[in-house]
Amino acid sequence: MPFIGNQPALSYTSFAKQDFTTSATTSYTLDNPVANENEIALFINFVRQEPTTAYTASGTSLTLTSATSASDDMYCVFLGKAVQTVNPPNASVGLSQLTATGTKDATTFLRGDNTFASAGGTNTPAFFATLSSDQSISDTTAAKVQINNEIYDTANAYDNSSNYRFTPQTAGKYMIYSGIMINGDQDNDIEVAELYLNKNSTVTAQATFDSSTNYLREVPLSLTFSVDMNGSSDYIEMYVYANFISGGGTVKGHSSPRARTYFGAYKIIE
Repeated sequence: MPFIGNQPALSYTSFAKQDFTTSATTSYTLDNPVANENEIALFINFVRQEPTTAYTASGTSLTLTSATSASDDMYCVFLGKAVQTVNPPNASVGLSQLTATGTKDATTFLRGDNTFASAGGTNTPAFFATLSSDQSISDTTAAKVQINNEIYDTANAYDNSSNYRFTPQTAGKYMIYSGIMINGDQDNDIEVAELYLNKNSTVTAQATFDSSTNYLREVPLSLTFSVDMNGSSDYIEMYVYANFISGGGTVKGHSSPRARTYFGAYKIIE
């Protein structure tokens, strides 16, 4: 079927309507230029007028054969030229018409790169675990803290039974936090106490208590720091070191909810 009139340049087109404020005149201005009067349908008092006989049009000029009055109702519809628009009709586009990647549902939004993403992002993978019972440690010997009681582990990324390490399988920046309570076997027994967080067996963060005269029976230490993880092989472990005046000591554990020694991490939203 051949197309009559000017070919629309864009995909979404619609016939435009123009309402006129009438007066005792024969001359009016069109909102859109036309080639001739056959490209508009003109209605006066809801009666369609005959082109050429009742009116002529060229460009944006509309000329009536008989003058209107201020009480007349007059409008036209542009026929020969569909007015171009970049906007599809209201409510005509649904999820099935979109080609964006990702999950399209009530919890996601469409980003500028044509992908669907969760609003706000998520702080996962994440875990939090505590030491359920006391762990003995030797004098002047670094020991891995065997944090064994998982409170939560969103991606099964923390090993709470053998290596006691956090190995997230998602690349990104992570906030790591830990706390520990060290107890000496004797009163006023602890001279030096240190808490380490190691990335791939290398000390990344350290908290230290060091006193040459005012020895303590118990020392609490805590650490919080952020670190980049590659999402494949990087891991974080928690270590303790203490110098006791005599004998050894313990890392204090306790069942939930009162945690004396704990270890956790979560992914930072970027």
